[in-house]
Amino acid sequence: MKKYALLLICILVCKANAQKLEKYKKLYPTEDVVRLQQEVTINIKLNDGKITINKTIFEEDFYLNNSAHFNSKRSLSYSTFFDLNKIEASTYNSNANEYIETKVSDFNEKNNLEDSFYDDSKEVSFIYPNLTKGSKTKLELEYIIKNPRFLSAFYFGDFFPIVQNKVTIIADKDIQLLFKPFHTENTQISFSKKRKGQNNVYTWTMLNSKKFEFEENAPSYRSILPHIVPIITSYKENDKTINLSGSVDGLYKWYYSLVENINKEETVPALKKLVKELTQGKTSDIEKVKALYYWTQQNIKYIAFEYALGGFIPREANDVFQKKYGDCKDNSSILYKMLEIAGLKGNLTWIGTRKIPYAYEEVPTPAADNHMILSYENKGETYYLDATGRYIQLEYPSSFIQGKEALIGNGKNFNIKRVPIIPANMNSVTDTTHIKISGRDITGKSNTTLSGYIKNNLFYNLENARKEADIKELYNKRFLKGNNKFLITSFTEQNKFSYEKDFSVSYDFSIQDYVQNIGSEIFINPHFNKIVSSVKTKEDRKYNIEFDYKKQFSYTTIIEIPEGYSASYIPKSVSFLDDLISIRLSYSRTNNTVVCQQDVVLNFIKLNKEQQKKVNTFVKKVEKASKEIIILKKK
Repeated sequence: MKKYALLLICILVCKANAQKLEKYKKLYPTEDVVRLQQEVTINIKLNDGKITINKTIFEEDFYLNNSAHFNSKRSLSYSTFFDLNKIEASTYNSNANEYIETKVSDFNEKNNLEDSFYDDSKEVSFIYPNLTKGSKTKLELEYIIKNPRFLSAFYFGDFFPIVQNKVTIIADKDIQLLFKPFHTENTQISFSKKRKGQNNVYTWTMLNSKKFEFEENAPSYRSILPHIVPIITSYKENDKTINLSGSVDGLYKWYYSLVENINKEETVPALKKLVKELTQGKTSDIEKVKALYYWTQQNIKYIAFEYALGGFIPREANDVFQKKYGDCKDNSSILYKMLEIAGLKGNLTWIGTRKIPYAYEEVPTPAADNHMILSYENKGETYYLDATGRYIQLEYPSSFIQGKEALIGNGKNFNIKRVPIIPANMNSVTDTTHIKISGRDITGKSNTTLSGYIKNNLFYNLENARKEADIKELYNKRFLKGNNKFLITSFTEQNKFSYEKDFSVSYDFSIQDYVQNIGSEIFINPHFNKIVSSVKTKEDRKYNIEFDYKKQFSYTTIIEIPEGYSASYIPKSVSFLDDLISIRLSYSRTNNTVVCQQDVVLNFIKLNKEQQKKVNTFVKKVEKASKEIIILKKK
C-alpha cells in the first residue's frame, strides 16, 4: 500500500509540475523566464534619534524552455551605503515527487567602477547550477541602507513578466515619508496604508505585469518602467521635527555641508605658478578660463574611484594637482581652485546625466543627479565646464547633460538652471567631393570638415589610432561613400585635436564597380551618403528614441562629365522641410560638371512615437528621391 501511495503522489506531483509549466507557457508563449514572485520589504526604524533601514528582497523565477542555462549568471551591486548583509540563492529541479534544491555556494566579489559619482560600488556574481526547462530559482537578499537619503526606487515591471510584485514599507510613526510615482498611470497597482502598533505599514501590489521590451537607444529604464521613489522628508526627535529630504533647499544644505571646507589649505607653489603661466598674456576673463579649462581636460586623467562619502566630497586641489588624476568632483575641485587663483569665480554644480529623468523639485534627493561639474558666469552667460572629457569647447556642455537641470552652488545659496541643447549647426559635417568616372570605377578627392560633438567623437577614436594604417582604416569607416568598396588612398589632416578650430581631412579615394555602363549611357547615383536613413525607426517601436545631439550635414558632390558625353538626365531638386528634420536635394549643371547638393538638419535629440512616425515619413520620401540617378549619354 505504501508503494502505491508513493507512486500516486509521484504521479500527482509530476502532473502538477507539468501543468504549471504548460500554464505559464500558454500565458507567456514567447518568454524564456517568468518571475512568479517578487517581494521587497523595507523596515525603517527610529532609534535614539537615528534612522536605521533594513531592506529584504525575495525573488522566485520559473524557466519555460531549454534556454534556461543562458540565465544562469547573476550579478548584484552593493556599496558602503548599501551593505549586502545576506545573500542566499538556490536552483530547484523537479525530480519524481519533489523539487530538489541545489544551493549556490560560490559567490565572487569585485569592484564595480561604472558609477563615478556616488560610492564604492561593488559587485557580487554567481551562477545558478543545473538550470533547465521547468527549473525554479529563489534568491533572498538583505541590505542595510546606511544613509536615509539613499532610499532607492522600487519598480513594478521589468524586461520579463512578473506574476506577483509586492512592496511593503514598515516605518516608525514619527518618520514622515513622501512617495513620488512615475509612469504608473496605466497600471493596476493596489495601495494600502495601515497603522500597526508604533508603525505605519505601506503596501503596494501589482499582479501579472507584462514584459517591457528592450529597444536600442531608448531612454533609461527610469523613463520607461513604472516605479515609485520613496523619500524620507523628516522625522521627530524629542518632539522636534528634523527635516531631511523634503525640499531642494534641504538637499543643497546637505551637499554644501560636504564641500564647504574643501580647498582651505595653502595652495602649493607649483599650482600657482602653472596658473600664472597659463593665463600669461590673456587679455579677457574668457580666454583665461579657456586656458585653465583645456589644461585640466588634457592633464587630469579621469579615474572613477570612491569610498563612502568620498563619493560626494571632492578631494583637495593640491592632491589632484600632484596625482594628476581624479573623478568628476576632483576635476571640478582643481578647476575651481585654478580659477580662484586667477581671480575668477567658478561654482561647484551638481547635475544628472540624461539617464536620470527627475527634476530636483520632483525628487529632492541624491537620486536626482550623478555628476559634478563647474559653472562659470560671464556677462549673463552660463558656461558648464566638465573637465572629465577632452576636446570640449567652453561653449559646449558635455553632450550627456544637454537639457538637464543644474544645481549651481554659490556659497550657502544655490540656483537651478537648465543646460542648453546645442543647435544642429554647431555639430556639423561639411563635405565637398570631386568625382571622375573611369569605366565602372570612380576616383575622387574630398575635403570633410567636422565641428562640435561630431569632431570630439572622432578625436576620441583617433587617440587609439596611432599608426597611419589604423587612421586610414578609421577614416574609411567614418567617411564611407557609395559602397563597401570605398578606399582612401591618401589623406592629410588639419587642426587635429584642436579645441577651437574645426577639424578637416582631405583625402583621395576610389570606389570600384559603382558606375553602370549600358550601351552609350553611363548611370550614376550621386548620393554617396545615406545619413538620413540612420534616423529611421521601426514601425512597431514602443518607446521614445534618444540621440546624443542635434546634427547638420552638407554634402556637395561635383561629378566631372567624361569627355565625349553630356548629361541627358538630371533629377529635379526636392525639399522636405519640418521643425524636426529638413532635407534639400538639389542639382545643377556647371560647364562640364553636374553638381549634387544634399543638406540635412536633424533638429532633435529625442523623438516620441508620433514624432518617429513623422520623421519616418520624411525619410521614406528622401530614400525614394535618393534613388534618382544621373544619366550621361555619349554624344
